[in-house]
Amino acid sequence: MKVEYINPFLNATVRVLKTMASLEVSPGKPYIKKNSNAVGDVSGIIGVTGDTQGSLSISFTAECIKQIVSNMLGEKINEINDDVKDAVGELTNIISGDARRELYEKGLNLQGSIPTVVAGPGHEIRHIGKGPTIAIPFQSDAGPITVEVCFNR
Repeated sequence: MKVEYINPFLNATVRVLKTMASLEVSPGKPYIKKNSNAVGDVSGIIGVTGDTQGSLSISFTAECIKQIVSNMLGEKINEINDDVKDAVGELTNIISGDARRELYEKGLNLQGSIPTVVAGPGHEIRHIGKGPTIAIPFQSDAGPITVEVCFNR
């Protein structure tokens, strides 16, 4: 997978979490993920079609997403509830949309599906694309976040 396809997802994650949750995140070194185990406890997954096919996921530890949603809603969140799951879906959708906008400016036209949210320790993420799954780890004061992208090209 070309680096110019990865950077928009990295950039979108930084922008969206800063804007939506007042959270500064620092990207780590991307790596090829070898299994389907989610890195976090709650994940948003969205399929992508158009000039290529694939998927995007964003995974949060329970403590991290509770802090992010607390920041977004302005109230303390103590459990993974429907509000948290809705927020994960919305963040996944916004990050995907922002990244797809940047990719469109580079000549790659993509559409996103409706996000799916999966919660629980030890869940799996099965990406749609046939290419390698690239994982981008992020660190923040709230905890670790991992974005994964997988495309056919």
